[in-house]
Order: sequence, then structure tokens, then C-alpha cells
Amino acid sequence: MEKIIDEKKQGNTLVMEPKAKNNRKLFIESYGCAMNFSDSEIVASILSKEGFNTTQNLEEADLVLVNTCSIREKAEQTVRKRLEKYNAVKRINPGMKVGVLGCMAERLKNKFLEEEKIVDLVVGPDAYKDLPNLINEVEEGRDAINVILSKEETYGDISPVRLQTNGVSAFVSITRGCDNMCTFCVVPFTRGRERSRDAKYCRRSE
Repeated sequence: MEKIIDEKKQGNTLVMEPKAKNNRKLFIESYGCAMNFSDSEIVASILSKEGFNTTQNLEEADLVLVNTCSIREKAEQTVRKRLEKYNAVKRINPGMKVGVLGCMAERLKNKFLEEEKIVDLVVGPDAYKDLPNLINEVEEGRDAINVILSKEETYGDISPVRLQTNGVSAFVSITRGCDNMCTFCVVPFTRGRERSRDAKYCRRSE
């Protein structure tokens, strides 16, 4: 998936069809390239099974996640400003938990927990399947972090949710990471080595 930054989509709030049995609210914003927006769909799919429906109302959220980009300094500054906003809301809703996902989480790691006191969990791009465990740790009063990069993880077994579309199409990433160590690019360091999605997960019927 090409690393193109669509400025019109920056900060979009993810929305998916609610499930009647789910009673927790997830607010998730995405910044960066199409891969980050694809990853947000993966996160939504994982957390839907943990009882979360998405919301566009920050104030009512039980869990707030921001999927981040490190390709430009401006992108990181934007996320820090959003964290300030979350901090203000958290003073009103102290039960709300806040997490940072994606490339910025991978690059800064535990600095988020030390410098940004609002952040409860930090999750790198290859650790989204660990989110249920990390959320449990946070609910037990501990900060949680997993930024371990994987040589195998492609999320091929996760069915992405279909967001604001015709109900048929969705992002399907066929590769993750990169082996080209370009001097100007952070991708190999924030998304790890290149690996491909198994072909059987690229073509299948629901």
C-alpha cells in the first residue's frame, strides 16, 4: 500500500456498524497514510470482539485511540495537540483510557508514558492483537506498552471492518514493512521488515 498522505482524511474518526451486545465505546482517530487507516479497521475489528462499538463523540468514549504517523514533524505535532485535547476531556471523564497506536508509538515507545501523562497505553503496528491484554492491564491500574516488531505478522486472519463504503469493499494490505533502508524514511524502523500476506487471505468469501 503506497505511502500517500491524504490531507483531507487526516484526523478522521473511524465509524463502524454497532453491535447490540457491545456496551463499551471506542473513539479512534487516524493520521498518516492509507496503511494507518487500514490498521484502524483492523483495530476496530479486534476490539469489536471485546465489546466495543465506535463513537464519534469523544466525551462519551471509554477508550480513545489515536493512530499516528512519524513521516513528518507536523504529523507528530498534530498528535501532541490532540493528546492535550484528550487530557482536557479526561479531567471530566477520569474513567476514559487513552492509547497511542502506530508509527509514532513505535518510534517514541515508553517516552509517551513518561512525557505524556495522559497516555495509558502505547501499541506499535505489529502488536494490535495484544490490545485486549493491554487494555486489561490498564484497567488494573498499570501503564501498558507493546512495541515489539514482528517478522511474520500481517493480520491476514483479521477481517477488516467496512467503513463508510458500499458494504462490499475494504482495505486489504498485501504487504507490511519495508526492507529498503532509505536515509529519509522511518518505515523500516517503525513497521519492521517487509513481509507479504498469505495469498489465501487475499481472496476469500465472507
